[in-house]
Amino acid sequence: MANATSGTYTFDKNFAIDDLIEEAYERIGIQGTSGYQLRNARRSLNLLLSEWGNRGIHYWEIGSTNIDLIQGQTEYKFYRTSADGTSATTTPTNGIYGITDVLEAQLRTNRTQTTQSDTPMTKVDRSTYAGFSNKLSQGTPNQYWVQRFIDHVSISVYPTADSSNASKDMHIYYIKRIQDVDGTYTDATDAPFRFLPCMVTGLSFYLAQKYAPDRIQTQKLLYEDELARALAEDGSASSTYITPKTYYPNI
Repeated sequence: MANATSGTYTFDKNFAIDDLIEEAYERIGIQGTSGYQLRNARRSLNLLLSEWGNRGIHYWEIGSTNIDLIQGQTEYKFYRTSADGTSATTTPTNGIYGITDVLEAQLRTNRTQTTQSDTPMTKVDRSTYAGFSNKLSQGTPNQYWVQRFIDHVSISVYPTADSSNASKDMHIYYIKRIQDVDGTYTDATDAPFRFLPCMVTGLSFYLAQKYAPDRIQTQKLLYEDELARALAEDGSASSTYITPKTYYPNI
């Protein structure tokens, strides 16, 4: 008779910050961590998660939302924290915070109806946006420029919505930053289960630089290897079609 299985899939949510830190310390030969070592590891873990922001797109942090367009308004802002956002008149009412970039956008008509219709908008760079002669001109928005500041992300649309487009929405797909690790060590991390192994080895690598210099190279190799596998697995596969180009010479 086969043994029963657990029937659960919650290890990543039950693997709290203090467990993660303990595992990382044990990998560099340290057991029985003190309060200072917990704070030290939390700081290193937040630096590690910040560094992951330079490792490409993390697909579990991609979301979508709608921005209510306002006639004649050029700029729409998403603040990093709610403390900043509540005092900003240009913060959208949906209250999305922590956005780091916008991947793509569409002008959406009739958002809540069966006649909903999307029109793609083009993302432009600073030079292109700077070349628009009248940035307050009104019409049907079809282009947007994203500025990434320390405390917020700003989206400038062109042209601004006129009276016939003010009732429409700008639907965006955005990237959020990974949530911080705070002082509640019983919390889970803001990452899927696939990234837990490389998170532990990454933290071990960071801690080895302080407590176990002789293990730095080993932990670095393990970390980069596990992170590469996790990044390769992240995302959602889709079909790829390759069509050969046909030439008709002498025609």
